[in-house]
Amino acid sequence: MNPSATPFPRWDDARAATLDEAGLLLYRSNLLGSDLRITNYGGGNTSAKIWQTDPLTGQRTEVLWVKGSGGDVGSMKLDGFATLYMDKLRALKGLYRGLAHEDEMVGYLPHCTFNLNSRAASIDTPLHSSLPYAHVDHMHPDAVIAIAAMANSEALTQRVFEGTVGWLPWLRPGYELGQRLAEYNAAHPGLRGIVLAGHGLFSWGDTSKACYENTVDLIARAQQWLAQERSARGTPVFGGAAVQSLPEAERDATLARLLPVLRGLSAEGGAHKLLHLNTSPEVLEFVNSQDLAPLAALGTSCPDHFLRTKIRPLVVPEAVYGLSGAELKAQLGALLAAYRADYAAYYERCQRPWSPALRDPNPVVVLLPRIGMVTIAKDKATARIAGEFYVNAINVMREANAVDRYVGLPEQECFDIEYWLLEEAKLQRMPKPKPLVGKVALVTGGAGGIGQAIAKRLLSEGGCVMLADIDQEALDGVTSDLAQAHGKDHVRGVRCDVTDEASVIAAFDRAAIEFGGVDILVSNAGIASAAPIDETSLALWNKNQSILATGYFLVGREAFKVMKAQGTGGSMVMIASKNGMVASAQATAYCAAKAAEIQLSRSFALEGAPLGIRSNVVNPDAVIRGSKIWTGKWSEERAAANKIPEQDLEAFYRDRSLLKRSVFPEDIAEATYFFAAEHLSAKSTGNILNVDAGNLAAFTR
Repeated sequence: MNPSATPFPRWDDARAATLDEAGLLLYRSNLLGSDLRITNYGGGNTSAKIWQTDPLTGQRTEVLWVKGSGGDVGSMKLDGFATLYMDKLRALKGLYRGLAHEDEMVGYLPHCTFNLNSRAASIDTPLHSSLPYAHVDHMHPDAVIAIAAMANSEALTQRVFEGTVGWLPWLRPGYELGQRLAEYNAAHPGLRGIVLAGHGLFSWGDTSKACYENTVDLIARAQQWLAQERSARGTPVFGGAAVQSLPEAERDATLARLLPVLRGLSAEGGAHKLLHLNTSPEVLEFVNSQDLAPLAALGTSCPDHFLRTKIRPLVVPEAVYGLSGAELKAQLGALLAAYRADYAAYYERCQRPWSPALRDPNPVVVLLPRIGMVTIAKDKATARIAGEFYVNAINVMREANAVDRYVGLPEQECFDIEYWLLEEAKLQRMPKPKPLVGKVALVTGGAGGIGQAIAKRLLSEGGCVMLADIDQEALDGVTSDLAQAHGKDHVRGVRCDVTDEASVIAAFDRAAIEFGGVDILVSNAGIASAAPIDETSLALWNKNQSILATGYFLVGREAFKVMKAQGTGGSMVMIASKNGMVASAQATAYCAAKAAEIQLSRSFALEGAPLGIRSNVVNPDAVIRGSKIWTGKWSEERAAANKIPEQDLEAFYRDRSLLKRSVFPEDIAEATYFFAAEHLSAKSTGNILNVDAGNLAAFTR
């Protein structure tokens, strides 16, 4: 289906009838932001001029409600709007000293705040306050930006909208643009909107509904005109296909090998990053095309795009795909080094005396012919959103080149937006990231009680988690619950049988494709069994060894490979048991396998140390509440071995501990987080942490 042919979201009169003016503005904003064809995440702005009672004077006063700095129209709430006195905003004109001093006008906006609203006003505020309309939308629709980014943008705007929409040349958002919008509008009465070259659309209405309908009608008109022109010209999209996409299996195998290396090489100053893969039809059409190289080199047009995507992407040649090991790292390293040098040269050419220091020079967007697009950022959501912005850029380039000729903004203009002091101030105001932001953990046995508790703890500190479990139904439920609680970007699930080498390899390949790799392994999958030695069958012995020893070896080995490829260290945490330190009666197979896990961790610690890979052990004991292993025969068997009723097990284990306290999944999670967190345990490897409320026989020696 052609996305342009899909109707925009409809205005619901029944719902609107229940809302006040501020509620209508929010409803309109959320409706506009729900469709990426209208505006991208965080892009665009909406406003309404509402008459309210001044809390100081008790008189009616006109208040501008406008999306605040850094908000997203699609997901914002009422507290996302800045509110400002219109009379004070109009009075700012007397303070304006011209284009060279326009940034100082932002400092006056807090003085215009209505009702002590703490939401910071955005740089777009003057664009809304200067226009004389009650309701104003400023959107970044792909179809309109395509027209705005054409070489003959002014003439084509006149042709598409038949004189009902004006046109202004590119100018950076700010006070000067607000004044020019007002002047142009006054000189051209009867307009429905104004296109800003290379940027987007301003549109308006007397009511929220009229404004919304005007906005989407203008966008639909642009879409329709572009579709008709493409059809009439019959021009091959992006010059036609140069290559075909790889088969899915080959694509995934290539990505699993390439992405951890790319991720590690892109880490700036030791800061981990996360990757997001996009293989959508529009992306593949672009990366497989004849025009990929020349169009990618032009960069994006809309400032909202390149603020998140950098001025241009990195294109990885297909010749790299067949490489592995040191050769792959060398070739990718050379590509990234060239990109960084090019970006540094761009900075040197364009920097102003007051420009902020050079930022991370690594690419954000990486284009892979025959595969798709990978975006790289400090967290998964930012990486995904950067990809969405570049898809917008692809759509703009496709439409513009099919009808006219796509042109990007001049390089200096791009730089002045990217290194704008106001943008730098916004970056400096961002809160300090949580300790595990940028980190990926793979947790085996992730659908169990201890696995869930560990996942929640890591997620709470900003990490991303790949849950691995053999129970697909339980895995799906836990993954869904955690995604709902912590955000869909941060959680994935993969079925994994730790005794099956191919299944384990596939789980780590999936982690590489979903996030770019793995930084933290929590080896937690397990079983428990009990039987006297003379009744321990070979099958029972092998089952324990297969899951608890071989399984821990397989997941540890694959994690080690990924961490080594990334070259950024890592943390491996083995969830073993008190029984690995001291034997229990009638649990020979279990105890032997748990002891193997501890020795295995020491081996990983020994070989991982030169690579910065740490390996440590957490030894739980008697975690009964929430633990899946106590729901089967293990509970019955341990009660029988200790000659107590099954319902007394928790009290029995609590009372035999030195501290007389029960151990819960959350306790194991806390110990795991200690070893996973670099800022807490960077100098700990080969260690054992008992979480058993005190067991004298299990004291480490």
